[in-house]
Amino acid sequence: MEPVILACTRIWLIIISCLVIISIVGDVGVMSSSSTVAGLLSYQYYETSCPQVESIVTDKLTPILLSDPASSAALLRLLFHDCQVQGCDASLLLDSDTSEMSSSKNFAIRNRETIGIIKTAVDSVCPGTVSCSDILVLAARDAVAMSGGPKMKVLLGRKDSNTSNHTLADASLPAANTGVGEMLSIFTKRGMTVEESVAILGSHTLGVSHCVNIMDRFSRQIIGANRTPFETLLALRCAFGASISNSGTVGNDVTITKFDNQYYKDTSRGRGLLKIDSDMSTDPRTAPIVERFAQNQNEFFKEFTAAFLKLTSANVLTGHQGVVRTKCNAVN
Repeated sequence: MEPVILACTRIWLIIISCLVIISIVGDVGVMSSSSTVAGLLSYQYYETSCPQVESIVTDKLTPILLSDPASSAALLRLLFHDCQVQGCDASLLLDSDTSEMSSSKNFAIRNRETIGIIKTAVDSVCPGTVSCSDILVLAARDAVAMSGGPKMKVLLGRKDSNTSNHTLADASLPAANTGVGEMLSIFTKRGMTVEESVAILGSHTLGVSHCVNIMDRFSRQIIGANRTPFETLLALRCAFGASISNSGTVGNDVTITKFDNQYYKDTSRGRGLLKIDSDMSTDPRTAPIVERFAQNQNEFFKEFTAAFLKLTSANVLTGHQGVVRTKCNAVN
């Protein structure tokens, strides 16, 4: 019996040793994935180099949003357009993007100067440390929270591009008449689920849309069977005609300065403003999600938070791939 017991003991020692080795390797793997790696995004990226950055952004942004509540929608839209092209690299903040702004999908972009104001405040404490792209993400995050939306943690460590490509920006941004299929394709390429794709469009709960972008919703010539009552209302609200003005606007929902689930309530009742808003309420892939978000704001906030993190982390410049601009509206 003794040889058998000795053999079993040795086997158990081998098994225990293997388990210890596996445990150590596993711990190292966890440490590697959770700790800051040079050149990658991290929640603690500025922990030593500029620990005050988030509070500086919030303090500087608060009076701006109090004096102009519409700035929340503008900052969120600015972020969306910037991230949608090459990744969040602050290329949309460069002055070279303004040359054809009036005739592009970016014509209504504003509040770019706000990021420059915040950048100056951050650089007064942490010179040349925080990128314009990270400041834009933090400002948009705070704009959502200050408007009643979810309080989100965001990854930091993006670098700025030193080039801007207006043609690429115009080609990359979805058109006003984008359908559900194309919308899902755009966002799933950034790793979003269908729920997250529907949630990120909840950004439409803030601000207004320009009449020029909703012409397809009220341009039917025959009033009656071909137009819904809501489309007729839109036609009355906008200066309908061949030379419709870029200045005409309609609120995205009835609470245009509050980040809430009203957008989904309106959309589920057939009052979606843009084509994509209207189509999401009837498409079998998205209609149940629209209804769920309309009924449960917390569900919307949860999915929006996940979508925001993915949108702002996809295809970004890190490490030596980009720079930290001295001024957000000009290359170094």
